[in-house]
Amino acid sequence: MEKRMSAQKPNRHKTLDVSPVLIAGAGPTGLAAAMSLSRAGIPVRLVDKAPEPSPWSRAIGIQARTLELFEQHRLVEPFLELGHRARTGNLYSNGQRLTQLDFDPLQTRYPFLLFLDQSVTERLMTEHLETFDVRVERGVELIHFNQGSAGLEATLQHANGAEEHVRPSYLIGADGAHSTVRHGLNIEFTGKTFEQTFLLADLHADTEWPDDEFHIFASGEGIATLFPMGGGRTRLIADQRVAAQSPDAPDSLQKSAAPTLDECRELIARRIHHRVTVTNLAWSSYFRLNNRMVDQMRSGRVFLAGDAAHVHSPAGAQGMNTGIQEAFNLGWKIARTLAGVASDRLLDTYHTERHPIEREVLRTSSFMTQMAAAEHGPMKLIRDHVMPVLSAIGPLRDAARRTVSELSVQYRKSPLTLERGLDGGPRAGDRAPDAWVHVVDGPLGRAPGVGCLFDLHDPAYFSLFLMVKPSEDDDIALAPATLTVAHALRDKELDELAKSVEEALPNSVRVWRITDKGDDGARSLTEAYGRTRPCFYLVRPDGYIAARGRAPSDTQGLLRHCETWFGAGTEE
Repeated sequence: MEKRMSAQKPNRHKTLDVSPVLIAGAGPTGLAAAMSLSRAGIPVRLVDKAPEPSPWSRAIGIQARTLELFEQHRLVEPFLELGHRARTGNLYSNGQRLTQLDFDPLQTRYPFLLFLDQSVTERLMTEHLETFDVRVERGVELIHFNQGSAGLEATLQHANGAEEHVRPSYLIGADGAHSTVRHGLNIEFTGKTFEQTFLLADLHADTEWPDDEFHIFASGEGIATLFPMGGGRTRLIADQRVAAQSPDAPDSLQKSAAPTLDECRELIARRIHHRVTVTNLAWSSYFRLNNRMVDQMRSGRVFLAGDAAHVHSPAGAQGMNTGIQEAFNLGWKIARTLAGVASDRLLDTYHTERHPIEREVLRTSSFMTQMAAAEHGPMKLIRDHVMPVLSAIGPLRDAARRTVSELSVQYRKSPLTLERGLDGGPRAGDRAPDAWVHVVDGPLGRAPGVGCLFDLHDPAYFSLFLMVKPSEDDDIALAPATLTVAHALRDKELDELAKSVEEALPNSVRVWRITDKGDDGARSLTEAYGRTRPCFYLVRPDGYIAARGRAPSDTQGLLRHCETWFGAGTEE
């Protein structure tokens, strides 16, 4: 068996001599934006008005797609080490289990929902940023900004009251639901406030279930959820049915006193109907749910991301994950624009691609919350009688787990996608799935070997994967030094394709020639991409497929697409 090639070391482009991108808010969204930009060599200033990071757990669910993105940024290992994996979710009505959703069938290295305190998530991301010499400026608040013909100007206020005037190249508002950036743009935050107040508590729970399962309980009393966080630690979320407050009411801490351990015990006894013993209340809070979003995520040189752009129910554990994915979507686009190789219209695709996804997340999470909370009527009928039937249908079950894990996120309708109609496999706009491959040739004279596609992709670059079928007389089981390169891989036209794309995307693309190599039960290239004939896949820095087609017959279409949107030939 051939030795697996090691993942590429974290890399970054040489830092560009441009004005820094200013990021307001050092939560997961702002940190992810700084990671993406720094990796691409773009200077950033990341400011947060809080003098210290929050010690509370807050958002805890990390989805498979987010873990894949962390892997590509060479950051996933500490998350896996510190987080707690839940492989199954259960939905109950009045104590009876209605349906179970398991994540094991997902085609990913991470077939689970990872639970980890948000404070730890932020610490790990902050430490990763420090390897790029980027540090969070705490106690620094964005208090004003304006943009005009002279560019973008912003005023920062430091903890000692001193004001600093800066001229950033762009501003990313990742400053939460009460965003200063959003208010400064006068962009409405349309939507509604849920009628219920919700209770949140982190405590120790002894239950009858395995610790790799989470549970959602619906009853006439209301909702209760239990999310395992490892070592007996459990997150309890439940609704408290009270009259709705003003839409302008804060999202959290709606009562003067936090929930007590006795209140949590009483609520569990009324709603869960299973053996659950709780002790050691570590933290608790009341909060309100809003379902709101902006109608535009970009205004000139200013962008909104994360809770600054949308807030919704925690149902499905989507919120933090969507913010992180927005940041990775935006980062590489700003980087290409500041590098002078892409036009301003590339930045418009941030809204074009992400806004429909966030709108669907709001719709779905609102539906799930209302269905779980229903005491009677059509929603209760759907929950108790329709869902168990639908969840037993294989394709619908698979769609549900892919939606929750965010592996189904795609940009097929984006102008950035070029689809040449290959049979089977992921389409342009889809996430590029991982696969076990044999590398025949790679950048910088990379020696042949066996590895995973995710190990090859570096989010500081585009990746062009030339996928070909070995000739019949190739023996790919031989040691790398004795491999016979397939005749198709030596084809002059493929060499010209690689060279042409490198010229269209100067210093921005890494070309890999790969062929199938199934091993140790891992998913093969053919299983993941469904191709045996020569083809190409161009993967964006954020891990989504920009273009795919036949190699080399679709070369000219690929080059035009690169020059139109990504490369030196971009037209204003």
